[in-house]
Order: sequence, then C-alpha cells, then structure tokens
Amino acid sequence: HLGGLRRLGVDVAEDGGYIDCSCGRLRGAEVLLDFPSVGATENIILASAKAEGTTVIRNAAKEPEIVDLQNFINRMGGKISGAGTAVIVVEGVKKLHGAAYTPIADRIEAGTFLIACAMCGGEIALKHADPVNIASLLHKLREISCKIWSKNDKIYIESKRRLSPKIVETSPYPGFPTDLQAQMTALACVCEGATVIVENLFETRFKHVPELIRMGADITVRGRSALVRGV
Repeated sequence: HLGGLRRLGVDVAEDGGYIDCSCGRLRGAEVLLDFPSVGATENIILASAKAEGTTVIRNAAKEPEIVDLQNFINRMGGKISGAGTAVIVVEGVKKLHGAAYTPIADRIEAGTFLIACAMCGGEIALKHADPVNIASLLHKLREISCKIWSKNDKIYIESKRRLSPKIVETSPYPGFPTDLQAQMTALACVCEGATVIVENLFETRFKHVPELIRMGADITVRGRSALVRGV
C-alpha cells in the first residue's frame, strides 16, 4: 500500500505505529506490487484516478471486486482499463461526476451460505450469485458430495452426506479465497476423515481455531497448515 502511494508522489512517514501521509499533487507512475494484494490494488486505483498522467499497476490483483471498482469509477468519468488482468492502466482525469451504480453480489457472503448448507444439510437457492466468481469453492463442495447447479442468476445446493475435501489451499483469485478459509475449516470439523487447510495469504488467519477446539474440534496447527480431523 505505502510503496504504491510513494510511487505516486506521497510523502509517507512511519513513527511509533502512526502513518503520516502528505502530498501536493499526485502524479502517475509505474507501480509493481510485490504481491497481488486486493487492498493495495484498490488503493492505488483510487489514488491514481485523478492523478496527473498515467499510472500502470503491474502484478495487480485480479479479483472480481477490482473489475467492479474499475467499472464504478469509469461510470463516474474515470479512464481505467485492464482490471481482471495482471496489468491495470489508469489515465488520470481532472474530475469525476456522480453516477448510479449497483455493486456485484458479495461472493464471500454467497460462499458462507453455501458452506452453512453443506454443514447443516438440506438445500438452498442463492439469488444474484455468480458461480464463476466462486468456482473454486463450488469445486470443493462437490468434492464432499454436495449437489450444485446453477440456472440464470441462481445457484442451487443440496447436501445430504459428507466426505472429506482432503486439502484446501488459499491463493489469490481465481484460487480459493482466504476469506472463506475459516468457514471451510469449520466445515472440515464435521466431515469424515482428515482435511489439510493451507493458508498462503495471512499468517494469523487461524485465530479462530482455538475457539473451534473449545467446542470439540480436533485441529492441529503447524505454521501455515492445519490438520482437521472430522468428529
């Protein structure tokens, strides 16, 4: 985040847990992200939308939310292209205007409902959920014998019996989202057999595990991996 802002001309000082930023006028620049961070990509897009000149973001995050942000700013008069790929180009404009816009459906919320159904059994239908945006989750749910199909703007799931998903490994989009890792860990707790959860994005993403263990879960954490034995 801060490296990208510095490239755009922001003076950033870090002292004792505080971040002090100051800037006269933002100027376009080449920004290479060490990691395709969603938040960093979004922050740089927002900062460069009205900067002087052109900004090129390389190794950008590809999440659907990035594409949605591009479409939203462009609706307001911005000039952004390439969202959904590793290279995003932002041509700064002098001003933006108001617009009406409907954001895409929340794929993490949709995924949470699907995992809840897989855990509890039964069937549900999700409206306005795009199966393409959560394809990695749908694959894992099919592994544990959930029946899933989509029609028009709905995703249907039916859950009656559960096997083990074996391994769940988080990665940047289109891989398995880290924001659904905790939900999948909870699901693995009541699956048959053992599941390995590998967290590649956030080192502290297993903070929920001690609480699951207090409720009777059998989980062993080693570094970035957790071994979940179904109970």
